[in-house]
Amino acid sequence: MKFGPVPVAEAAGTIAAHTIRAGETIVKKGAAITAEAAEKLAAAGVTDVVAVRLEPGDIDENEAATRLATALAGRGVVTEAAFTGRVNLFAAAVGVLTIDRAAIDMLNQIDEAITVATLPLMKPVVAGEMVGTVKIIPYGLPATLVEQALAGLEGAKPIAIAPYKPLRVAVISTLLPGLKPSVVDKTLRVMAERLGPAEAKIAADRRVPHEAEPLAQALAEQAELADLVIVFGASAITDRRDVIPQALLEAGGRIEHLGMPVDPGNLLLIGELAGKPVIGAPGCARSPKENGFDWVLQRCLAGIAVTRADIQAMGVGGLLMEIVSRPQPRAPTHLEAAPVAGIVLAAGRSTRMGPDNKLLQNVRGQPMLRHAVEAQLASQARPVIVVTGHQQEQVAAVLAGLDVTLVHNPDYADGLAGSVKAGLAALPETVAGAVVSLGDMPNVTASVIDRLAQVFAENGEALAVVPTLLGQRGNPVLLARALFAEVAKLEGDQGARRLLDAAGEALVEVPLDDPSIALDIDTPEALAAFAPGRT
Repeated sequence: MKFGPVPVAEAAGTIAAHTIRAGETIVKKGAAITAEAAEKLAAAGVTDVVAVRLEPGDIDENEAATRLATALAGRGVVTEAAFTGRVNLFAAAVGVLTIDRAAIDMLNQIDEAITVATLPLMKPVVAGEMVGTVKIIPYGLPATLVEQALAGLEGAKPIAIAPYKPLRVAVISTLLPGLKPSVVDKTLRVMAERLGPAEAKIAADRRVPHEAEPLAQALAEQAELADLVIVFGASAITDRRDVIPQALLEAGGRIEHLGMPVDPGNLLLIGELAGKPVIGAPGCARSPKENGFDWVLQRCLAGIAVTRADIQAMGVGGLLMEIVSRPQPRAPTHLEAAPVAGIVLAAGRSTRMGPDNKLLQNVRGQPMLRHAVEAQLASQARPVIVVTGHQQEQVAAVLAGLDVTLVHNPDYADGLAGSVKAGLAALPETVAGAVVSLGDMPNVTASVIDRLAQVFAENGEALAVVPTLLGQRGNPVLLARALFAEVAKLEGDQGARRLLDAAGEALVEVPLDDPSIALDIDTPEALAAFAPGRT
């Protein structure tokens, strides 16, 4: 192909490299210059034009793009007519986009004249959605380059749609005392919305205790009836010896992989039972926002096997969004202007637990209360106040060695209000707010506390900040100093809820994909579920 100035008298049959305007004559960029147009340009005083002349063995851009796009389009993909050296490829059906990345890389490495771009691998698509494009850069190129590209494909069709299958999906939810049924109900509604585009259905809704034996039985039953089994745990999977992976093994299944380099979505399990895929969903899967669970689920819905290698290859691009349950690097600077303290309420009589003080019971190797206090100490909240009451000396003993200030509430028997008052009254005047947590919620982490503090620092008008799980408020809560005056109005068992109501429109809710904010331990049954086998 020749490119450059051409005398207008010799321009007939060439291609205009740029739009040419002369009098009433216009030849658009990329258009063939006819003999008639050349005469009119000459009559208008044009002596030279920048044009392209194809040489023997060359093909024009549209023919090249058409041949390549046709070779790329596999099952469920259609092409449109070429224009300006471009052919777009579209999904003809709903499904998951499959791509042979090596083939696309090969085409893009042949010559700078040939370019191919696609949507991300394994992206869910709908009919009519553009999934790829072929663009030829110059106005023409040697046909040998196109032949080389086609030969490299070896007849393969590297861009295709794996159509969804109308699968029957069994959803098993494990339960712990304190996990509200509404959380499970909303999880199912979110799950049904995820399945909608694939025309898959929730064929079973099973709810079992968060224990390996009943879960194993439910898994075995549902694997026989459903095409895909998904387990939503009341507690996140953190080890292969945890409840969900152990139940899968006890049911006769196998674990393909635990964990994934996608955030949110790290704590996902993928396995197999009776030839059916089993997904142990991470906590973020309760939210409709895109997370790693979606990446695995969509493949399963299209009948695409998900292997350990597939999971391990998801890291690049796997940071899907700012993780709301984790403080960001900018947070410390903001918090310097709005320091917060921590308060742990540990004064109650623990009447629902029976004769034992729930806060002193062993959970994961140490007293329950110590977990809640250590979460505050691991956060940015300072100072940390622990309000004592019932069995004051024993409570203080289990906190030995921790950098906390103990404040006693002598009126602890009158209800929660006195403890909230005592904790807030003990705060230094420099504190702009306080994160109030409960001693019987040992799964709450420092990241939750820091996230509340960050949101408070970024919302100057906020009077209170509260975490939510699927729209339901949880604990801990952050109270601004401007709200402390309302504390005097509290009576009996009134606590943070009354103060949140007083905050009105200045209350900021923070959606978190973290079941810990809704789980407390205040009965022997709840304790047994959290700490099976304890002595």
